[in-house]
Amino acid sequence: MKSREAFVCFLLILVITGCARVSAPRSPASAPTLWPVPVEEILPLADDHEGGSLITALERSLGYYDTLPENTLLRWGDKRIPVRDLKETLLSFREIMLGGEPEAVKARRISETFSFHRSSGMDQRGTVLFTGYYEPFLEGSLEKTDRYRFPLYGVPDDLIVVDPDGSSGGDEEQIGRLENGRMRPYYSRAEIDEGRVLEGKHLEIAWVDDPVERFYLQMQGSGRISLTDGTIIRVGFAGSNGIPFRSVAGYLLDQGKISQKDTAYQAFKRYLKGLSLEELTELFNYNGRYVFFRLMADGPRGSLRVPLTPGRSIATDASVFPRGALAFIRLQKPRFDEQGSIVEWVPFGRFVLSQDAGNAIRGPGRVDLFCGSGGEAGRLAGSLKEKGRLYLILKKR
Repeated sequence: MKSREAFVCFLLILVITGCARVSAPRSPASAPTLWPVPVEEILPLADDHEGGSLITALERSLGYYDTLPENTLLRWGDKRIPVRDLKETLLSFREIMLGGEPEAVKARRISETFSFHRSSGMDQRGTVLFTGYYEPFLEGSLEKTDRYRFPLYGVPDDLIVVDPDGSSGGDEEQIGRLENGRMRPYYSRAEIDEGRVLEGKHLEIAWVDDPVERFYLQMQGSGRISLTDGTIIRVGFAGSNGIPFRSVAGYLLDQGKISQKDTAYQAFKRYLKGLSLEELTELFNYNGRYVFFRLMADGPRGSLRVPLTPGRSIATDASVFPRGALAFIRLQKPRFDEQGSIVEWVPFGRFVLSQDAGNAIRGPGRVDLFCGSGGEAGRLAGSLKEKGRLYLILKKR
């Protein structure tokens, strides 16, 4: 949501289109990041999630690949591979999954048909940090009122995006504005919210009633808004001001104003809700990054511009891993009681598709899992900060 913006940094420490585009050269990728491994390393190939969602996610990646010329090259670690190889992988995998064989037979066919490539991770030993993100639900209005006075802006007309490869949405975009013929950084959060530099430009999509929820929405990159007449609209990530994300939770930790336990998702949200508007404004201004939205007919949509599938879509670094690719993840997930408290952590494995990106998802050692919409998804996303393994899957040739 990619999208979906820096909620991952919020979890790490923890918080957390009228625009012109031109092309610029892309810098080469860094070090080798994918190692071929025998399938025995990741057995059993058991999947903990319902099968229909996997087919849906496969179809969406295939739809994305259909928009690309077959000779398009996508990043595969320290090299590039043609999109036709990735598409053939998904087609063959879908055929197996739609077959009527028992699960054990499907697992055997998968292990025989595909090769598996482990991410080098954050330590060159395969350790990957997994976090989660979700689609929040807010109260709002299409008109500014005393209650609904915090705007969600569309993309400003003077925002300029320098797109490295012309594909839009790349992680190496340069963003700014022209001033006297020179490229300048775009306005910061403080200039937009306090300086009100965008007021009077008719960019407001909606107004919401809670600055904390709006801040979370900007970190997630998309969400649903219940309007005063009962209508529900959906908004999604349309761009940002290009300023690097900074964690407000990390800042408060450094200042000694909160403890590590206060950075947990629900605890930190309660902390923020207890601050005055003036305190919130000052705190949020520490993170100068600002997200702009657009109305969405469906979604939420990731960086491939296809709808994300709860539990199946992941955000990865497109300068390391190919967009739309099939992968297998192994890590732990929480199990909650009726009061929403974690009672245990259980290991699981799951097939997923790389369908999103994020400002904080950089390098081979970071993955963000889309957990869905609403409170339960938010609870899961807010709890995930687990080390695990990521395996890319490719059909043998």
